[in-house]
Amino acid sequence: MPRPLRVIAAAFALLLVTACNSASSGGSTPSSVRGVTADTIKVGGIVSMTTASGYSKKDTDLGARARYDRANAEGGVNGRKIRYLGAEDDGQDPARNLAAARKLVQQDEVFAVAPMSSVTFAGADFLDGRKVPTVGWGTLPSFCGPAYLYGFNGCLVPTPGGTLNQTWPESLAAVLGGARGKSVALIAGDNDAGRFGIRTFTQGFKAAGFQVPYAKAVVPATSMPSDWSAYTKEILRSGPGGGAPDAVVSVMQTPYNIGLFTALKRSGYKGLLTDPTDYDPGLLAKDATKQALDGVHVLLQFQPFESDSPAMRQFKDDIRKAAGGKDVPLNMHMMTGYMSADLFLAIARKAGKDLTAESFQKAADGFSDSGTLVGDRAEPKGQKESFGCGALVRLSKGRYEVAVPFTCYPPIPFG
Repeated sequence: MPRPLRVIAAAFALLLVTACNSASSGGSTPSSVRGVTADTIKVGGIVSMTTASGYSKKDTDLGARARYDRANAEGGVNGRKIRYLGAEDDGQDPARNLAAARKLVQQDEVFAVAPMSSVTFAGADFLDGRKVPTVGWGTLPSFCGPAYLYGFNGCLVPTPGGTLNQTWPESLAAVLGGARGKSVALIAGDNDAGRFGIRTFTQGFKAAGFQVPYAKAVVPATSMPSDWSAYTKEILRSGPGGGAPDAVVSVMQTPYNIGLFTALKRSGYKGLLTDPTDYDPGLLAKDATKQALDGVHVLLQFQPFESDSPAMRQFKDDIRKAAGGKDVPLNMHMMTGYMSADLFLAIARKAGKDLTAESFQKAADGFSDSGTLVGDRAEPKGQKESFGCGALVRLSKGRYEVAVPFTCYPPIPFG
């Protein structure tokens, strides 16, 4: 080969080596970091958009998008914009949940999954094993312990050695004038979330001083009952002396609550009805739904929309912008997505410019902030216990009103 050609070939080879080395080291962004480039961070979500019962958490996606949009408008995270791919629909099916997790990581190559909101989390082990930072509503045991999984308001279903959030029991005690001598009946769906919910809330209500004569996860999770009489008869005889309990606590989703509460009211039940899911102004559009849920006290684990704090005003403004400038009815699913994204952003920002799964974890270890819509946050505390804050709202005559203001309660040991 003539010398000039050899020189050109050598120079070209050197250029290729330099380019490859540059790509492998990536300056401040190694190419080996899945979902991270010099100017973007790729994030996806997993949400139960559709379900057999018709219940949907689709607005979780809008909430997440609203928070990421604001982050990008403010310059992103340490110079990188969030590339949010939207949420995969798992249909509340374990197999689809795992398939969604695999698709996001193996096909879409996301750095993180935020939000993850479903009653099933079959993809938890896969995401944690692949070191995918994942943030969602910590209502499942998978959010309690694994290194890369975070509940936006902490671990709500702890393992032995963790703690329990006492917002619900203490708030109901305040409404009922104290827990002493009062009884509650707990009912849930026959699924993982329902069974764990019964276990934890039974302990929590007893610790607050309530009697818990009925606590069962027996309602079919895949087919809503057309006849609730078998459940209502048992509940209405579960109180002291075979009478009705002072409160019925449903750990179920809206369509189930509508059926159960309607049946209880028709049976003449006059006690307190409460659940953790029916805070949604959209439910008030139908008279039948509004009537079924009238008087129901709903547990919140974030500031009520009726509050006027700076953080709540910011949330409403972000949602309005993400909805194309429209004032859409707010609901708890929007908050779930929004705060899942918010926690991810806060930790990623602390991780700095050199963002990797390991640097994210290092930033999470010792992370804390305060004054958020879910109260004070801290990690890794949130992987063992909840952040302990919440409120109770009551649906009355077609509108929600704050029954117990947003308060942080001391947690209790879970065992």
